[in-house]
Amino acid sequence: MNEAHARIYAAIAAIPRGRVASYGAIAARAGLPGRARLVGKLLGETPEGMILPWYRVLRSSGQVALPTGSRGFREQCRLLRAEGVVVKNGRVPLASFGMDANLDRALWGMPD
Repeated sequence: MNEAHARIYAAIAAIPRGRVASYGAIAARAGLPGRARLVGKLLGETPEGMILPWYRVLRSSGQVALPTGSRGFREQCRLLRAEGVVVKNGRVPLASFGMDANLDRALWGMPD
């Protein structure tokens, strides 16, 4: 595995429970801005035995990227909800659950 791939996997692994991040945000955190498609490709090629919170990675709109109604879509929504993430019509409100959405709330616990 090359260094860029390792950084992407590390960025995915670092998404906290109850939070989500977009493919683009993961790429940026890995030092590869503009490489959102690479993030998606690597999620589909995760090495055997590597456990990642894949379900916390969404489109930049907060939408689940898997086909609506598919087994993977239902599993992703179920796993997110189990962590307290609100999923409505396959979309997560990034303002509430995105990693970088509301820094004041994250730091100070201030209301929205």
